[in-house]
Amino acid sequence: MVEKTLHYFNDSTARTVYVTDIEFPYPDGELIVSRTDTNGIITHANQVFVDISGWQREEIIGAPHCILRHPDMPKAAYADLWATIQRGERWMGYVKNLRKDGGFYWVYATVLPNIRQGKVIGYSSIRRKPCRNQVAEAEALYAAMRAQEGSHV
Repeated sequence: MVEKTLHYFNDSTARTVYVTDIEFPYPDGELIVSRTDTNGIITHANQVFVDISGWQREEIIGAPHCILRHPDMPKAAYADLWATIQRGERWMGYVKNLRKDGGFYWVYATVLPNIRQGKVIGYSSIRRKPCRNQVAEAEALYAAMRAQEGSHV
């Protein structure tokens, strides 16, 4: 297990995480579903999300969605995600998520703003099993983006 420090894209906060090279296989035929408020605080998580993340439901609900952020994900990917959904648009992309035990899992994520009476009240995220060829492309792209960011965390 390796200790790494994550620095978030939108402020100066940081946290220490522990990572391993152990990939948790995404279960066939399942969807991960979660909802957050407009600040990214998790308000709903389906059982697949609970199971694959390694967190207990009571630990996830009320936590910031960034608890899943893996240090291999570039800050620019999250900056793009937030900018897109805050404009009221759908964001899609490949994401390497961090499990509670330090392992990881890849997803193909679709994030949508939840709009009621013309106002964004939160966000929904639906994740599905990613194509391995696309994961390989995302790994290469994200490594290049991290190198540009100078954030070899």
